[in-house]
Amino acid sequence: MRLSNQIIVSNRLPISAVRSNDGAISFAESSGGLATAMSSLESDAQVWVGWCGLASDTLTPKERSYITKEFAKRACVPVFMTEDEVKLYYEGYANDTIWPLFHYFQSVANYKNEYWNAYEQVNKAFAIAVENVSAKNASIWVHDYHLMLLPELLRARLPLAKIGFFLHIPFPSFEIFRLLPQRTEILNGLLGADIVGFHTHDYGRHFLSSCLRLLGTSLTDRAVSYNGRHVQIGTYPIGIDYKKFQQQLAKKSTVASLKQLDESYRDEKLILSIDRLDYSKGILERLEAFRLLLDMYPANHGKVKLFMVAVPSRTEVDAYKNLRDEIEMTVSRINGTYGSIDWAPISYQFQNRPFDEIVALYARADIMLVTPIRDGMNLVAKEYVASKKDRNGVLILSEMTGAIDELPEALAVNPNDSRSIMRAIEQGLKMGTSEQRSRLDAMQRRLKTYTVEHWANAFMHDLSLADTTGSHDSKLLTPSDVQVLATNYQAASHKLVILDYDGTLKSHIKTPSALAASPSIRVLRLLALLSEDPTVTTVIVSGRHKKALQSWFFSLPKLKLVAEHGAWKRYHKQWKEISINFKQYKPTIRAIMEEYTERTKGSLVEEKDYALVWHYINVKPELAYKRSKELFHDLKTALKSEPIDVKAGKNIIEVKPNGVSKGRIVEELLREFSADSVVCIGDDYTDEDMFAALQNTNHAVTIKVGDGETQARYRVAAVPDVIAFLESLTSKGLLPLLTKKLPQIPRKLPALVNKSIKRIRGTKD
Repeated sequence: MRLSNQIIVSNRLPISAVRSNDGAISFAESSGGLATAMSSLESDAQVWVGWCGLASDTLTPKERSYITKEFAKRACVPVFMTEDEVKLYYEGYANDTIWPLFHYFQSVANYKNEYWNAYEQVNKAFAIAVENVSAKNASIWVHDYHLMLLPELLRARLPLAKIGFFLHIPFPSFEIFRLLPQRTEILNGLLGADIVGFHTHDYGRHFLSSCLRLLGTSLTDRAVSYNGRHVQIGTYPIGIDYKKFQQQLAKKSTVASLKQLDESYRDEKLILSIDRLDYSKGILERLEAFRLLLDMYPANHGKVKLFMVAVPSRTEVDAYKNLRDEIEMTVSRINGTYGSIDWAPISYQFQNRPFDEIVALYARADIMLVTPIRDGMNLVAKEYVASKKDRNGVLILSEMTGAIDELPEALAVNPNDSRSIMRAIEQGLKMGTSEQRSRLDAMQRRLKTYTVEHWANAFMHDLSLADTTGSHDSKLLTPSDVQVLATNYQAASHKLVILDYDGTLKSHIKTPSALAASPSIRVLRLLALLSEDPTVTTVIVSGRHKKALQSWFFSLPKLKLVAEHGAWKRYHKQWKEISINFKQYKPTIRAIMEEYTERTKGSLVEEKDYALVWHYINVKPELAYKRSKELFHDLKTALKSEPIDVKAGKNIIEVKPNGVSKGRIVEELLREFSADSVVCIGDDYTDEDMFAALQNTNHAVTIKVGDGETQARYRVAAVPDVIAFLESLTSKGLLPLLTKKLPQIPRKLPALVNKSIKRIRGTKD
């Protein structure tokens, strides 16, 4: 098979290999929502990778070859799994761990090491299968909870590919997700994608919360920044093939089935329930609601019928066997208690019905009961609405489905409250035809527009716009880039190097202490080399107080210093300050910040001459996220008519005068020090002002350290990469490439640097 530019990956293929009783292998359409949803999107350019349907250790080499060739004719690539892998990966980790946990049935979830080992193994097998058929720059769409490790595995193998992931089930709240032993591995796996999609905004919000609390990621409402990559988080509610259901209503088989249903239930209101047999579907609660209806409203006896279809699912799993037994006993008990010789309240079928019969049931049903305890979307609800061409009906829908956001005209119920479901049934039985039609029309208009094709096209469109690095705003600095930039820099006659400090030359620490944040020997040596070069003007532009900078760099007189984002500057021997009155605003700002400090354990207030900073690096991530938003809002409100700037940075909220800006300092430096090569490096929001000021400077190289959106041209992952890059720029060429190790530090450092180091070590806050 030739390499493909568009690949769909899922646990199941749209067709499955099956073995008949006589041992022959044939092929049948796969059951399941994904295969059904994606069947209308098949194209010549598309390849689908998934499990073949039969255990590999039950196949002969000849059979395996035959299956592979037959799937190839259908643009499918089979992944082969042994019986043990199917049991441990699919029945085990996917459906005995992830499925119950993500549907909030945490008491049912089993956490077994052999499950996880098999899950890892199978995800790696899928990665190999995809790599074998993928073009280097392919668009790869990975589906569902069975393959949550796959995006990261593919990212390592196919760095230029555009990788999307869509989760078809709910993503649970953090309090549920944190129960998973392999929670960080799952998040890392998903964050290998360029886009991670969910059915609803709430599921995406839960995912973002888990990333924040478990990985400490930078995030917005629509993106996660992690390990130098920018991963989009999108909401893509899946639709159905609306026309398919409308067209099916006119086919002879469906017309015949509908006629038979009309005759069979001429004098009865038909209440329909169709679900895969699963504990997440709320079937027992639904039966209890119907029992309550019969008990509390005996006038309905002989006039209503609950037609319940339970589609077999995971029949070998004990939890499902037990659920089936309980459902069947409950049905028998209700029929025995409330039925009569000529009327059974419930018609129960444990089987899969043909599509034409299902559509006929949808069309005939007066009420559709869709009341899962938890469901990612639920397409049955949409299929029912789509099948109501010339007939009325009432949809009763669980509040815990993704579909409730798409179908607000349905009667919403709490699936855990059988009385609520019962009251909704009674309301539906009494609802007038005009109201039924009005509700259906509104839902149908929506379903006609937001079809499964619309869903897929929206996702693939967004994926097509994704940057293969996941970083949509800058280029990751590579060793070859470093070599080119270093050559250009060294050829320039006048150079200007502008450096932030915290997060750029020194990794962020848990305290604003000057002693803890003091520079390393390596950094001091580097700055000495840069500042002593007569062709280089080197400037530290920091948010730190001038006393801290003075204590660290007093022995480097040629190094220019800017403190408090531009409030203080030392280009020569003396410090100069800006003429802005900030003192009058400090009491108000301090009072607001101290109030939040009292309420937020781990936070603290730092006071500078021209700034007040609220630090929350030691606060629990989710509380920090919440409180920082609240404080930012309160400060903005209190100071909205004042010449004061409120900024949210990396683990800080900072308040300073409007006239204080790193961007203004850069503009000043460009005027005062002529340069034909400019290097500017920073990591935080204040450094974006510097990058912005240099956007129209052709000979400027701007570099962002770490994650997050940026105006910088390049990006590096962390502080060591910054230091390595700067060393490549020095006249001695200490480190030409990022990949090489730093040479041994000379035994004899310049005297002034040694003096500076000694002073730092003895300095107190």
